[in-house]
Amino acid sequence: MIVITIDQRRSRSGPDKVESLLRRLDSEYNAVRGFERTAGDELQGVLDDGVMAVALALDVAHTGEWSVGIGVGSVQTPLPRETRAGRGQAFEYARDAVERAKNSSGALALSGPGPEAERIEAELQLLALVNARRTKTSAEAGTLVSQGLTQQQVAARLEISQQAVSARLASGLWYETTRLTDLAGRALADYSMTMEGGQNS
Repeated sequence: MIVITIDQRRSRSGPDKVESLLRRLDSEYNAVRGFERTAGDELQGVLDDGVMAVALALDVAHTGEWSVGIGVGSVQTPLPRETRAGRGQAFEYARDAVERAKNSSGALALSGPGPEAERIEAELQLLALVNARRTKTSAEAGTLVSQGLTQQQVAARLEISQQAVSARLASGLWYETTRLTDLAGRALADYSMTMEGGQNS
């Protein structure tokens, strides 16, 4: 199982943003146990979909407003109705991960048993850093491509040449990161299933 713990950055110097993020996560992502405020400016949810977990973690980390910790491992079943009441290895690893995320590359970390966790974490941190360093124009072009538009259609929408669209996508490593995001999501799904199957150490 996958547990994601999210902690608001610089919360003492700004407004509480937990409720607005809770509403967005509830409307955009399907969780096994929905995200809930667990304490102060922290929230937590339980997922069983590695691809969705990666998308969610990168999405939230990209805002620059949150530290995101992903924990992978077993959980005590049956899961309680409330996320905050959950217990088990994945919850413990999520706590470790969010604490490390506060000082980690891209404000994102992943914890779990064995070397696979470290490898997936490295991929996610690289993706988070590339996402954070993209220019606004590169991100704009990439978002439109991810919505299914062709480069020619993106060019027409942005009123620029197709060559300019291609250059923006290349500078942002858009196709490379899209592929790595997909691979990382599938790797997390496989890893989580292995841990759930009781093969963790």
